[in-house]
Parts: sequence; C-alpha cells; structure tokens
Amino acid sequence: MTLEASFRPRGPYSLALTARRAGDATRSFRDGLLDAAVPTSAGVERVRAWQRPDGTVCIRAESTEGLERMRFTLAINDAHTPFLRRCEHDPLLRETARQFRGLRQIRVTTVAHALLRALCGQLITAKQARMIERRVIGRVSAGAPPTAAALGAVAPARLRALGLHSRRAASLVRLCRELDLERLRVLPTAAVEARLLRERGLGPWSVGVVCLEGLGRHECGLVGDLGLVKLVAALRGGGWVEGSETAELLEPYGEWAGLASVYLIAGFGHGLVPLPAKRAA
Repeated sequence: MTLEASFRPRGPYSLALTARRAGDATRSFRDGLLDAAVPTSAGVERVRAWQRPDGTVCIRAESTEGLERMRFTLAINDAHTPFLRRCEHDPLLRETARQFRGLRQIRVTTVAHALLRALCGQLITAKQARMIERRVIGRVSAGAPPTAAALGAVAPARLRALGLHSRRAASLVRLCRELDLERLRVLPTAAVEARLLRERGLGPWSVGVVCLEGLGRHECGLVGDLGLVKLVAALRGGGWVEGSETAELLEPYGEWAGLASVYLIAGFGHGLVPLPAKRAA
C-alpha cells in the first residue's frame, strides 16, 4: 500500500533550497523530487517528496511512519520566522535571509548517520568527507541509513580502509556500541552537548552537526566550520583564524546559532555577506 499526504510548512519554506545539497548515499534530489531511503520499524522504505507551486509539500511513502520520518527530515514543522525577523536587523545576514528565507537545515534519518557525518567531516573538505561517508554507508548498510547497531558491528580497521581516520573510526565504533544514540532525541540540547563533548574525538563542530542534522536542534552552532573560519578571516581583512574564534561570530545568535551557521555559510558562499573590502571598494 502506498500513502500520500500533503503538508503545509510553518513559515517560509523552499524544498529546492533545503534539499539542494541533500544528495548522499541514502537519497537524491533531482528535478524538484527528493527520493530517500527511510528506516521504519518494518524495514527500510523508499519515500519521495516534492513541493507544489502553492508551497504545499507532498510526501509519498509506504507507511504512516515513513511519512512522519520524511516530515521530520525536511523540517516542515519547524517555524523559523523568529530567526528571519531577527535577521532583518542583522547586517551580516539581512540580505541572505531575504534571498534564502525558505532555507531550512535538512536532516538525516538516524542519529548514527549524523555522528558518522560529523566524524567524516573533521579537518577535511566537504567533498572528501562525503566521499568517505558514501563509501562507509555503501559497504556497511548497502545504501540504507546507517544505524548504531550496523556501525558498531564494524571493526575500526575496516572503516580505516574505507578512508576514515583511525582515531575517528575507533571513536565512531565505540560510541555506537556504548551509547543509545537514538535516546539523545529525548534529552535537552544542553544535556546532549555536555554528554557528547565528554567523548574523545568529538568537539563543538561535531556536536553541532549531530544536533542540527541528527536531532533537528538549532541551539548548537557549527563552531570551527571551515566556511565560518574563512568568513571570520574575510571580515577581519585576512590573517589566520582559529576554529574556536568562530564561536564569537555565532554567540549573538543564541538559540538560533545552528541555523545562523547554515545561513552565514550559504550567504558567504553566494557573496551576500558584506565584507570590509567590498565596502571600501
């Protein structure tokens, strides 16, 4: 049986913006259609989503659980209008928020997948990280969203052979074996952050990825993200910037630090963040 449901997003929403970089080993986005493998209690099912001209998001799945999983993944219910209002008075994000107001942070379907992404992405380019992530998912879960059980059953040496740094591979396997990752969904963000920061191999950036993409939380910013490091350097007119210094950039955004990270990176990449050199010119 196939189910289809229509959802009216809360606040401005653009599937094209939200899913534009969603492609990975478990999903693809082409011609306005998002096709994804989604885990449910009955197994993995294929779920599709698209947006109508009136803004309604349509989701087709094999079960109600599949529909709800995709709705969470697309962040349809997470109104970010207060954040957009705040950006109206923010010189760094004013133009980005105006042009990208429908952008939300798309999520992955398991916390284990978010943790894998966080560990793959440390200290390397996004392209390299996605290649490693794709290889791991292809070998470990045959293209389905990875679970903690699947990743915890892999020997760290095998992950190392797939390109993941040995220390990060060991941390990933250990955490998947020792922590109930899905239970993090019911904990307050502060408790999640404190718990993960106690783990060897996880820093603020990795925690931000887990919170944003795995748990759908906006409070933790992507401290140390390479895009933000480059932005801070550009705002200062050049020079060396430590990853930790990006925390100062995100601190004013408070509970929206995670989403602010996404908008700052997007805006900087599209030349929408005003920089000193441009103002001088």
